[in-house]
Amino acid sequence: MVELRHAGAIITARVVWREGARAGLAAESRVPVEEILSASQAPGLQLTAVDVPQAAPRAKTRSHDDHRIRSRMMEFVWVGAIGVSLAGGAAYLVVEALSAPMARVSAALSTPAS
Repeated sequence: MVELRHAGAIITARVVWREGARAGLAAESRVPVEEILSASQAPGLQLTAVDVPQAAPRAKTRSHDDHRIRSRMMEFVWVGAIGVSLAGGAAYLVVEALSAPMARVSAALSTPAS
């Protein structure tokens, strides 16, 4: 966002493109073109762009396939973790359900017959 002030006029705009010292702006409100053109002859209205250093490019750009493979691996891990949890819960329930009858059978087999 930029704000331009000159001769009482204030223009608020968003930079939509930039090439060197030139830029294209999209204003939020109506631009007083006549006032700007008449004031453009004045030496005070010289707009210049400052070169902004660009961010360093990534060492390796990620492709769509990289993201897809990563998401499939995460899905596999989560499905595996849920499966292991369900199997552990089922094993616990089976052990609990069979422990009392097996204890009775073991007790019955260990007592001597009279």
